[in-house]
Amino acid sequence: MRDPHSHASATADAVQAEAGAWIARRDEGSWRDTDQAELDAWLAQSTAHMIAFVRLEDMWKRADRLKALVPRAGAGKGTLRHLVPGTLVWKSVAAAAVVASVGTAALLYQSRPTEAMYATAIGGHKLLKLADGSSIDLNTDTRLRLSVSANRVTAKLDRGEVFFRVKHDPHRLFVVLAGRHRVTDLGTEFVVRSEPNRLEVALIEGRAKLDAPDGRMQTPVLLTPGDEITVANNLITTTKKSSRRLDEEFGWRRGMLTFENTPLADVVAEFNRYGGRKIIVADQETARIPLSASFPTDGAQSFLELAKAMLKVKIEQHGDEIVISRAR
Repeated sequence: MRDPHSHASATADAVQAEAGAWIARRDEGSWRDTDQAELDAWLAQSTAHMIAFVRLEDMWKRADRLKALVPRAGAGKGTLRHLVPGTLVWKSVAAAAVVASVGTAALLYQSRPTEAMYATAIGGHKLLKLADGSSIDLNTDTRLRLSVSANRVTAKLDRGEVFFRVKHDPHRLFVVLAGRHRVTDLGTEFVVRSEPNRLEVALIEGRAKLDAPDGRMQTPVLLTPGDEITVANNLITTTKKSSRRLDEEFGWRRGMLTFENTPLADVVAEFNRYGGRKIIVADQETARIPLSASFPTDGAQSFLELAKAMLKVKIEQHGDEIVISRAR
């Protein structure tokens, strides 16, 4: 039977070799915009690629002094000559420097986490896959900073909404920071949505803990499946939802938005998150009209047509805005 640890090690070695090849290719001096685009695509394929590249690049810089000094052939001890980047000699010395540094890489990696920033545009969607099997799903207009080390993963959610599927590892802490709060994974699938002065955390599977790093929450909140917690105006509200309802609520991962007796104001606010012409509800009476329906995330026009036909509201365009009001 094939040893899985051997396979994992071989895969890591292959990724590391690719990262080294990219660095050597970049330093040859003929780097073009197309080369950078290819590198960016390779880095975006997985977090493992990004980690390997940044780690080797850091070691490459630390070994920079080697590329200027090397014993001259036939010369006495201590005599040095300049190395030309791109030559076979330089590549061999640089590669040797990287290989020699690999033994200390784990220690450097633990003490100096690698951080990368990921973002989606309005209407965008991005799926990140971590080397340990965890995945991070970014919704529209989201910005996330991911810091990865050997014993800790920290995701800082600056704004937006993220679905986390974490492969729990008791030796590797997974923490999400959003606003002034912290969510700690305890073997979990959960969603965090961060807006100005408002935080929502929903647990789909497993367990999670919500607290505040500054100690403002005297007692952490332990979430169980179906819990949806909202933090707004210093108040914490917990709602219990069925797995079916949560699946519908986070249907944006499949490109769908599902509403169930949802006030029109909330429906409009959700569509506005995904771009297009801004929709405005003109009055409170119209804002309270409930709607139950499903639409694609880019289906604002379908929503407007249905609202006009079924809810008997008036749809008017004013410049770049669409106004919904009660038909008289």
